Amino acid sequence: MPIRIGLENGIEGRSLAWALDYPGCFAYGKDGPEALIAFPRAIIKYKGWVESRARESWLNDLTQFHVQLEEVFECYNIDENYRPAQNDIEINAWFRDDWRPLSEIEVERGLELLQWTREDLLDLIAGLSPSVLDAEHPGELWPIRGIVRHIANGEHWYMKRFGREGIPRADLPEDEIERLAVTRARLIEVLKGMTGDKTVVGVMGEFWSPRKFLRRSLWHELDHIQHIQKLAYPLQ
Repeated sequence: MPIRIGLENGIEGRSLAWALDYPGCFAYGKDGPEALIAFPRAIIKYKGWVESRARESWLNDLTQFHVQLEEVFECYNIDENYRPAQNDIEINAWFRDDWRPLSEIEVERGLELLQWTREDLLDLIAGLSPSVLDAEHPGELWPIRGIVRHIANGEHWYMKRFGREGIPRADLPEDEIERLAVTRARLIEVLKGMTGDKTVVGVMGEFWSPRKFLRRSLWHELDHIQHIQKLAYPLQ
């Protein structure tokens, strides 16, 4: 069984292998070959995660598989005038596959996946003391509490690509848990309306579609769950 991969090179200095048909499944590497080598382990972990949460897993038939590289995107940077730049706005992957509208079943499964990622995030931070949540870490932009706020802000940012953010970011709740709840409620509302939507928009030099919106939303939360786990439990 082929697992179709979109490879994104140069995302924050690394490579990222995306499973085009399985939102929320991805693998990092220092370069493209390393990301592709890491991917089989990622899809096996993803399959186990889905099977542990779903009433009826849609991945039961995913047993023997092989990685099939479909597309490669090289990230690049532009300035505010859309000219090439060294260290300004990073333009991330737009794959041909991102043109495909989301089907009803893909939206339903996406909503389930988003529910599970949010449950995992809240379970993870619920057991952390204020001192751990607010501890500074060398080389990190934010403490864990700041990362949680960033997850909420990221969802608001993704919806803004479509002009669907709902309320201005300045009006979001200050408390990070309340902020998560507000942005996620709006994201769910937006995603539910994306079935069959063929909209593609260009914002700040980058293309966005409902399919990209879903894959990036899931990736962002899952990526930062892993990030928080490393900061909170560095010896595990």
